[in-house]
Parts: sequence; C-alpha cells; structure tokens
Amino acid sequence: MYIVPFLIAYASNEPKSVLARDLGDCRDNLRNSRSVFLIVGKENKEPMGQNLSFRKNNRRKKKKKPQMKKKNHLKFTNRSKKLKFEKKNYHITKNSLILAGEILCVCLVAVLLIAFFGHRVSNAGDAMSPAIENGEVVLVDRLIVDMKTPSRGTVVAFRPDGNREVHLLIRRIVGLPGETIQIKDGTVYINGKEQKKHIHVSEIKDAGIASDEIKLGKDEYFVLGDNEESGEDSRSETVGVVKADEIYGKVWFNVSSGEHFGFVKR
Repeated sequence: MYIVPFLIAYASNEPKSVLARDLGDCRDNLRNSRSVFLIVGKENKEPMGQNLSFRKNNRRKKKKKPQMKKKNHLKFTNRSKKLKFEKKNYHITKNSLILAGEILCVCLVAVLLIAFFGHRVSNAGDAMSPAIENGEVVLVDRLIVDMKTPSRGTVVAFRPDGNREVHLLIRRIVGLPGETIQIKDGTVYINGKEQKKHIHVSEIKDAGIASDEIKLGKDEYFVLGDNEESGEDSRSETVGVVKADEIYGKVWFNVSSGEHFGFVKR
C-alpha cells in the first residue's frame, strides 16, 4: 500500500529527491508493519498452538475412557469367572462330601445287615433235606432271637450244649418252653394232643429219648429235622433239648443256587 504513492509520484514527474524521501519513508513503514505483523502473528500463534494441544489432549482423554472401561470390563469379567470357578469348586466339594457320606452310610448299613441278618452258615448233613440240602449256605438272623422268642416251625441254627467247637446245627423248632413233648407210634404229641402242623416228617420211626414225655423248661425248645432218617436232633441224647442261649439265630434265607434258593419255609 506504500508503493502505490511512490508510483504515482514517479509518474507525475516529481523530483528524485522527493521520490527518494518517499521511498525511504515507505521502507521504514514497511519494516514497522512487518514487525507488527510478526508480533501479532506470534501472539496469535501461541493460542492457536495451545488450542491444538488442548484438542489433542481432549482426544487422548476420549480415547482413554473407553480403554479404561474396556479394561474395567475385562477385570470384571475375569473377576466374575474367578468367583464362578470358586463357587463351582465349592459345589464340587459339597457334592463330594455328600457322596462320601452316602457311601459311608450304605457301607454301615450293609455291615449291620450282614452282622445281624446276613451271617452265612453252611448246612452240614442231610437232617434238613429236602428244604436245605447238605452243603447249602443259608443266612442267619441273629437279631430276632434277642428281640423275641422263636415260634413253632422256625428253623434255627444252634450249638449243642453251647459247645463252640462243634459246627452249627440247623433244625426246626417243634416244642416251645413249658410244653410237654412225646413221640408215640410215629406221631408227635404236644401236651397230649397230636401235632401235625410244622412236622415235615410223615412218620417218625425212632422216637429216641422222646418216647417218654419230656417237660420243657422255661427257656428250652424241642427241635426236629425234616429228614426222618437223620436222628441228630432233640430225640438224640447227644443233642437233647436246646436252650435259648444256645440258639445262634433264625435261618431265613437260602442263598445257594438252584431250586432251593429263596426264603426258608416254616
């Protein structure tokens, strides 16, 4: 804008001294205006730079927020998995304890059942044939004998005279405590009356010591085998009457394979 007056003056044929003076003034004014422009530009540049850095910072902050959320989300997810894993372990431990307790209870019940209801006894001889053959294995209930007195027709296992060195004998109870027993003409009489129920022998040829009346004591029982040919029962002097404390238990189940498998009939 300062060059224009100079050109006008040059075109109007002004003296050179005047033109030189105007040119010098123009140069000074131009320098002053340039310095002002630089100062103003510098002053304006700083806030512009600050604004740019402020925007960059804002952008960075905006970028960091989702990252923090993402990290927090990952932490939350990991934490939830950890809690879930621990909870799962807790349930596994609890279920394992329950299962172990159930197994222990089953084993305990099995031991009690075997101890009181499932004691295995092998039959020796043919005295109980055909109900229980020689060598067949039966289960003996030891608890019922202690809880109540055996009834007529019950098959019991006992030791004669309480001798623990001899094998357990298996026979059927015919006479109960307090009764009078006599075998006459191949027939069993109880208290003077003929007894056919629970007698599995059609005819008893050998009465043994029961040919005379036998008065049973308070805790005494008269036993017979189902096979008449075997006389090793209360008819024999070696066996005689059986006392309550000599009875080992009630024979209730035949576990041998074959036609006799199952409950022992009275």
